Amino acid sequence: MNYLHYFQEAKDAQQVMINLSHEKIDRVLVDLADAVEANMLFILEENQKDLDRMSTSDPKYDRLKLTDQRIHDIANDIRNIAKLASPIGEMIAEKVLPNALALKKVRVALGVVSVIYEARPNVTLDVFTLCFKTGNVTVLKGGSDAEFSNKALVQVIHKVLQEHRINPNVVILLPTARAATEALLQAVGYIDVLIPRGSQQLINYVRDHSKIPVIETGAGIVHTYFDITGDLEKGKAIIQNAKTRRVSVCNALDCLIIHRDRLKDLPALAAPLAEKNVELFADEASYALLLGNYPAADLHHADETHFGTEFLSLKLAIKTVNNLEEAMAHIHKYSSQHSEAIIAEDSETIDRFLSGVDAAAVYANVSTAFTDGAQFGLGAEIGISTQKLHARGPMALEELTSYKWLIRGDGQIRA
Repeated sequence: MNYLHYFQEAKDAQQVMINLSHEKIDRVLVDLADAVEANMLFILEENQKDLDRMSTSDPKYDRLKLTDQRIHDIANDIRNIAKLASPIGEMIAEKVLPNALALKKVRVALGVVSVIYEARPNVTLDVFTLCFKTGNVTVLKGGSDAEFSNKALVQVIHKVLQEHRINPNVVILLPTARAATEALLQAVGYIDVLIPRGSQQLINYVRDHSKIPVIETGAGIVHTYFDITGDLEKGKAIIQNAKTRRVSVCNALDCLIIHRDRLKDLPALAAPLAEKNVELFADEASYALLLGNYPAADLHHADETHFGTEFLSLKLAIKTVNNLEEAMAHIHKYSSQHSEAIIAEDSETIDRFLSGVDAAAVYANVSTAFTDGAQFGLGAEIGISTQKLHARGPMALEELTSYKWLIRGDGQIRA
């Protein structure tokens, strides 16, 4: 099958976005939020078709599942984005040179943004909303696991666009066939940037094979260090929230690092995890403290494979260290540079951790569950970038823009 026509339609639709006013874009988004809720039954029925093909024990099942509340939350995120100021046209810098040339640096859309993702139908709406708000055309390549859900959501989007007499090709959903992925990776001249969202395997494959510029939204191998000065009650709440709030997300806790002098508090720190049936993979020192103080069926000896693993399930590794430096060294070795946290009361220790840990989001006395565009006040996010070029952390409106220079003169020529 020739996929070129999809990419040509997307490129041609760029002119449509250029001519849309901010006010028109916001009206469309508000109507889309209403339409998503109005079509909830249809969306849930199509989502159930996808769920019926997946085992409930699959870590991706929770990501795939839509509910009434999740759809309401998505719709509210769309409304929130509609309320935000558009970055398009924003002046980043302005100056007049000695030769009287007047320069302005302004934000512009990236152009055609493509996202390749797995079993997360909410991404379909998040990506379209953010791209549409910033004047970008969207090319979506979802996985076969969410085929029915994604088609339903794009059908709702297209209906709203048509009601506003906007070319529906401003958002295109590619077929789920692997050949579509291969064609997308080669779509030079049509796609401006490609953003993979999903497993590390998917991200690595896209990075290694794409001829289009790629922004990596990496897997989250997340640590929280409980320092010698850590507050026990804060620690219990933060650790439980970071691990169990939603286990299938990239900012869920994977490894608890604990100061050796606070091992006596480990049974208390772990007690809320036992209530949620979290399996612990503990190193020798922490295992000895938990033995008899944690459900035996959920307590295991850790080996090297448990560190540096993104579990995406009710599993947690535990590492004992002698000091802050060892904790930071462990994070440096195993981190995916996504989200890292410290629980401590000593301000100097906190400052050293915040400045010394290399990650997109570094927390002090806060759950890593907050690494999310909506929680950062960005409306939503197209992904969490773990790289350092162009964007890092939650990618929202500003990160979906580039810039251009506008130069005005009065007949100047260069000698």
